[in-house]
Amino acid sequence: MGKHTKKGTREGVRSWLIALRNERGLTQGAVAMAAGIAQPSYFEIENGITSPKIETAKRIAAALGFDWTRFYEEEESDDVDAYDEKKEGAAP
Repeated sequence: MGKHTKKGTREGVRSWLIALRNERGLTQGAVAMAAGIAQPSYFEIENGITSPKIETAKRIAAALGFDWTRFYEEEESDDVDAYDEKKEGAAP
């Protein structure tokens, strides 16, 4: 089933996604149903365990009313941060 694994730690939690869901008074199950995915899959996405495929990201975004590219902007930012940390630790 080829999931794109991200961080499995608490630091991978997508707090912004949880906040959006809570602001709308929705459960994980309700968002999952609206997006056409299983609740455990939504849990993994919300908690940063996996990243959604583009179609799934679009359906979650439609259910919660945000731009689906936000999922990938955060990953690019994480990649840049990791690169900067490595660069700072390198000898000149």
